[in-house]
Formats: sequence, structure tokens, C-alpha cells
Amino acid sequence: MDMMKKVPVREQDPKVRATNFEEVCLGYNEEEARAEASRCLKCKNPKCVGGCPVSIDIPGFIKEVQEGNYEEAAKVIAKSSALPAVCGRVCPQESQCEGQCIRGIKGEPISIGKLERFVADWSRENGFVPAAPEKTNGRKVAVIGSGPSGVTCAGDLAKMGYEVTIFEALHEPGGVLTYGIPEFRLPKEGVVQPEIDNVRKLGVKIETDVIIGKSVTIDELLDEEGFEAVFIGSGAGLPMFMGIPGENANGVFSANEYLTRSNLMKAFRDDYDTPIVAGKKVAVVGGGNVAMDAARTALRLGADVHIVYRRSEAELPARAEEVHHAKEEGIIFNLLTNPIEILTDDNGWVNGMKCIKMELGEPDASGRRRPVAIEGSEFVIEVDTVIMSLGTSPNPLISATTKGLETNRRKCIVAEESNGKTTKEGVYAGGDAVTGAATVILAMEAGRAGARGIHEYLSGQEEA
Repeated sequence: MDMMKKVPVREQDPKVRATNFEEVCLGYNEEEARAEASRCLKCKNPKCVGGCPVSIDIPGFIKEVQEGNYEEAAKVIAKSSALPAVCGRVCPQESQCEGQCIRGIKGEPISIGKLERFVADWSRENGFVPAAPEKTNGRKVAVIGSGPSGVTCAGDLAKMGYEVTIFEALHEPGGVLTYGIPEFRLPKEGVVQPEIDNVRKLGVKIETDVIIGKSVTIDELLDEEGFEAVFIGSGAGLPMFMGIPGENANGVFSANEYLTRSNLMKAFRDDYDTPIVAGKKVAVVGGGNVAMDAARTALRLGADVHIVYRRSEAELPARAEEVHHAKEEGIIFNLLTNPIEILTDDNGWVNGMKCIKMELGEPDASGRRRPVAIEGSEFVIEVDTVIMSLGTSPNPLISATTKGLETNRRKCIVAEESNGKTTKEGVYAGGDAVTGAATVILAMEAGRAGARGIHEYLSGQEEA
């Protein structure tokens, strides 16, 4: 084999996968995984570990894979990550661990994400479960939200012996992993739920259908329910819109709503009758990973799909892999294009989207070149459904119902990066609720920091 090139990963054929919700990437088998692991240089100063937000011992687990010791590899990963099968699939490895890989200087970096996925899938298929603590310390901690940040924080605290209860607003745990990321990228029953179950096996309780701020407040959890600390990992689920005419028409969705209906109401299964306007001609406005997810979901539900983005391909914020997969599947990209009005018929349903062509001017505060409208270039895209994927912000319900909890002008909770400490004693926070919408792995990093902060706080109380 060519040691400078990655072992290729098998994928479903684009024409076939565009019609189903089965996983696109098929992952490595044992032979492929061991061959890819053999490319690792086992660096003395592994830069890949520095590139991993949760600091997995990457050379350590890869060495075990190369030698066929998959359970040992799983134990190495479990020290740092509660969600390896998820991260192996959805982490932006190219800008993190693989982006730092020394092998990648002269050749292609090691496929760290695909190897992590292989180990996690092997663990699930062979019944490996991370060890639970022998006994608890009797101290109760509440975690709000069962997404990547909350689950990571809960898992770390449980391993330290705390009695942890997660409160989840929806009827299934997993947060964005369950409702936000489509089945073809992240299978729910096969990947997400087993990893949530592993956290339960550490002793974590999960209560669903509990809306903090309505069902119960944080103050009540602390003052009346016997919890000594709270971690807020409630994410950023409030969608943003453009404020253009016609945006309230029938057939206009936020990407959040579209993906949530598809995932939680199982639109991907033929035996479910899901109330979702799938649309025959769909425009998705935005260029991030969520926009790609919504577009590729609409395609699988039978639509012709356009992605409408106001900058050029070079500025698309989505992962290159997601853009590549979307193009392979036949999604049309209308780049340097911005919607200015959603057109409707007499009954208030979408029947077109008026757009204007853009050109790139000087860089703005984000460092990307600012899009400027070209006068007189208006045109109409024929569509019957529009999905807005312009980002999200935290829901203000929690901060509005908690005394002494400061937020910033973006409605994000103010918390220290190193330990998640907020302005309210005993309350910690992390993930998208603090940063605004970001990645799964950064939310996990914040969950780990929050667990450390809570442990230091409660240990300090003991000493005092």
C-alpha cells in the first residue's frame, strides 16, 4: 500500500443513496482499519492530540487498533470521550486532529475520525461498556439538556461518583444528535441511542419532557429538589430569519423545524406518516452544515433542491465532505445569490423566491469578503418550499426564569471557558447555550470543563 495515501473509505453510490436514508459512509472493516492505523508515525510529540478539543490519546488508541487490540483502543478513547461513534462521524477532523497530523505534511493525514468510528462500532457490536464507578458519593447534580455537552458533563460527573439527573425538554434524549443531524449521517437507533445508553449505564438518570423554566426552574432544583449544582447544556435551538417579505408564508420552515420533524417523527421511515411538507422544489437558504443536512433530507423526501448562498464556494462554512456529498447527489448550488422576497399564491403558499445576484467586496469582521448586491440582477427561482438555515441562538426561557444568571447581547449565558462557571453560584454552563451554534466536539469540550468546574466547586465546599 502507498503509505502517503489514506485507505479509502467505502460509501453508498450517490444515485442509490439519494433515494434512501441509510448511512452514506460505510466505514472501515478490520483489515482496512489496521492498514490505516499502520500509517501512523507514533509521534513523540503528537500534534493531533493538541488538535482534539477533548484531548483523546490518538496515537495510543491507533497503536492498539494496529495490533488488533480493539477493546484496549476503546478504553483509551473512553477516558476522554463519551460519544466516540458520534464524533467519528460528525467531527470536523480536517480542521482539528487530522489538520495537525504530521503525516499530512507530505502526504494525506491519518483518517483519525474513521478509526475512532471503527473502534466505537466494534465496541457496540461486541458489547464493550466503559466501567461505572463502584459507589456514588451521594451528592446530586442536575444537567439541563441531553445533547453532546450535557451528556459529556453527566458522564464525567458520574465517573467521579456524583448522582446525576439529566432533564431533557423533548421526548427522546440526545439533543441535536437525535433531532438535528439526519439519519444518513448519524443513525439514531444504531449509533446515538447506544451511546446515550452507555451514559445511563454509568448511573446517570434521564428525565424527558421536562422544560426547565416551565416544568421546573433552576432555582427550584437548587432550593427544593436537593441538587447541589446545575450544568446548563441546553444548546441553541432558536432559529434566525432574514426578515424579508413573505417569510411567514405556508411552506417556509426553519432548518431546525424541518430536521426535527424529519428525525423525531421519523419521516425517513416508509411505515410512518409524518406531517411534513416535503415539497417538490425546495430552496435551502444558507451554506453551513445544517443547510447541507436540510437540503440532503429534502432530496431524499423526493424534492429537486437548490442551495442558495450569498457568498462563493470558497466561503461555504460547511465541511468540504458535506458539500462534496451534496453535489454528488444532485443538489444545485446557487452561489453569490441572496433572497429578497418569498412569493406566494392567493392561498398564502410559497410559489417562488425572488433573488438578487451578489459580488464579493472587501472583507468584513468575520474575515470573509462582504457580499454586495448587483443592481438590476433580480431573478426568480421556482420553488414551493423554502428552508431557512441562517443559524440559531439560545432560547431565552432558562435565563429569563433564573435569578442572577447573566447573558450577553446575543442571549448567550455568560460562563468562564476554563470551568463553565456562571454568574450564579452553583450553576455552570457550556456548549451552544454559551457560545451560540458551534460543533458537537466543542460542546463536548465545554461539558468536560463544566464537570471539572462542578467537581472543584463541590469538593471546595467539603473542604470548607
